[in-house]
Amino acid sequence: MKHGLIEFLNTDLQFIKGVGPVLAARLDEVLGGRRVLDFLLHRPSYVRSRAVLDSVTDANAGDVVTLPLCVKSHKSGGSFGRGRRRPTQIICNDKMGNTVIVQFFNANYLDYWLQKMPVGSWRMVSGRLERTTARPTINHPDFIEEIQNASKIPLAQAIYPSGEGLTQKVFANIRNQIFAKLPEYLHGEPDERVVEFFDALSHIHHPQSDADLAPNNTYMAKLAYCELLAHQSAIVISRRNRTDIRNRRTVRPRRYDLVDKFNGILPFEMTDAQRRTIDEIYTDMQSDTPMMRLVQGDVGSGKTIVALAAAIKMAEHGGQTALLAPTDTLAQQHYAKIRPMCESLGLVCDVLTGRDKGVARREKLVSLRSGRTRIVIGTHALFSEDVEYKDLGLVIIDEQHRFGVAQRESLRAKGHNPDLLALSATPIPRTLSMTIYGDMDVSVINQKPAGRKPIKTTKISNNRILELINRIQLQVATGCKVFWVCPLVEETDTGLDMTAAIERHKMLCEYFPTAGLVHGQMDKRERDTVMARFADDASDMNVLVATTVIEVGIDVPRASIIVIENAERFGLAALHQLRGRVGRGDIQSYCVLVFGAHVRDEGLRRLDVLCETEDGFVIAEQDLLMRGVGELLGTRQSGWMHYHFVDYRDHRDLFKLASRAARDNDMDEWTNDLMFIFNRGVVVGV
Repeated sequence: MKHGLIEFLNTDLQFIKGVGPVLAARLDEVLGGRRVLDFLLHRPSYVRSRAVLDSVTDANAGDVVTLPLCVKSHKSGGSFGRGRRRPTQIICNDKMGNTVIVQFFNANYLDYWLQKMPVGSWRMVSGRLERTTARPTINHPDFIEEIQNASKIPLAQAIYPSGEGLTQKVFANIRNQIFAKLPEYLHGEPDERVVEFFDALSHIHHPQSDADLAPNNTYMAKLAYCELLAHQSAIVISRRNRTDIRNRRTVRPRRYDLVDKFNGILPFEMTDAQRRTIDEIYTDMQSDTPMMRLVQGDVGSGKTIVALAAAIKMAEHGGQTALLAPTDTLAQQHYAKIRPMCESLGLVCDVLTGRDKGVARREKLVSLRSGRTRIVIGTHALFSEDVEYKDLGLVIIDEQHRFGVAQRESLRAKGHNPDLLALSATPIPRTLSMTIYGDMDVSVINQKPAGRKPIKTTKISNNRILELINRIQLQVATGCKVFWVCPLVEETDTGLDMTAAIERHKMLCEYFPTAGLVHGQMDKRERDTVMARFADDASDMNVLVATTVIEVGIDVPRASIIVIENAERFGLAALHQLRGRVGRGDIQSYCVLVFGAHVRDEGLRRLDVLCETEDGFVIAEQDLLMRGVGELLGTRQSGWMHYHFVDYRDHRDLFKLASRAARDNDMDEWTNDLMFIFNRGVVVGV
């Protein structure tokens, strides 16, 4: 790719007209980055038809309708009860004389809308139709245009996965401006494959129907192959680098007696699976080839203690270990568990996150640079530019699927060919694991620690909520703690029948006055404070209402019940992860899957799988077959695990073709270009 094109792809989205720093920050949360390249890889999920209707009688509740309406009168809000405002209503007629109410709730823009829709005018209005009142209503239409400007409303609208404060108009504006500028950067591009790639991207970002976004669509298949080729090429490079004789290293001599002492202070007996995995790790660490090993273990299988055993082994040979966690909460949790054991062995263990500032941060950096700190636990701060290690010998990555190739390599670059140990609590079927983790050896911990009882899982309808609350009250009275998970933070006007955490928390406080609430829109410090209070055995907080932010990073042994509302809307892997928040002690634990009134048979079948087994690999296989790799691996992960265009079920043949091509090709400039694109703009050396 030409240098100018690379610069354009790395352009911060805040410099796109109409975006600015505030929207760019919100886009960062949704896209996983805030550059033009990040936007291009964020494809629409479906197409919304906005074909024009003559009459509201032709539409059903929940449909997105586009209607010519004549404004008859205005009914402005005023106040009622504790400062609340009534909505402003604009009463209209369609061409057939049927009444349609256009309704606005935001008081700040009432005058604007009244001017935009004056009495007697005809307007083209497009939005979701509600029939919850006597008259059909459109709340906050997506588009309002004068009849002569009706062409501004797209007949087929690409709908992007979005977030708070981001409308589809924002996405459409960014898309239009990016693709208006791309031709000037592609002009004179010597490699026709680059031009064809961006042409395919253009087709995906301008779909006319859902068929244009289907896995078997020509352009989707092309992009999927390119993505797989980039991924498989990175794996080939990693394998070659690892085994290259130039990267061989001198085996570290043993300098201290720590492993035997560590085994002697363990307060429990390891499982056979843990011991087997540790033996495999120790064998790798004694090789002149750097270790690249993935440890897959189900929720609660004891991966952390295996990771600590590896870190102790590295300390025994004089090296340092960095443990990378995806969140501050999880890093602090690991630190709280690991530090006491390290102190018993005379090892300095520290934690480093983005929150460390000033003198405290400088002291930690000095300790790392001097080699005094043998084990450091942290987030992305571990591979910040100013972080130096005296002898980084082992990199441990927890929740491997949340980090990309470039991120793990950035941390490994802090040492001289350090060993890499990756941990994953997301079980991956073997065929998929070989594709995603093709550069790594794999160990599986398929046993749970002794004393852990199977979690009893049941499913119930949401019309039995009060009955469920009554039963939970009895359990809470005995001292147990309860997670209550909701799919949404707050109620929306999308028409989806889903429970919001904020509303559920208000309701549950009537029964559990000290109930806590956490969700992704809260300040991190506030969220961590609530989680810590819930985890504290001495705390009176016995119920925690949450979104999926508790999926990873909170360990509460006294929590013995988890309720998951609208469970049919989660993937099996996500449900399995959530269920793993309980059953971490020696008391009997329960998982209650609450399904909605409009659940489909497929949704109930997924819940049945959870009720029948706790085997994460069985669940992963079923999730793969039912929902595909995107659901199995989640939608919030970074790096290679999050495929943008690949569908595992429909692109199996492409996996094989890309793998073969990556092994056979000479890593030409085109391969470099693809790795640049799909490694989110980080250049991968060939």
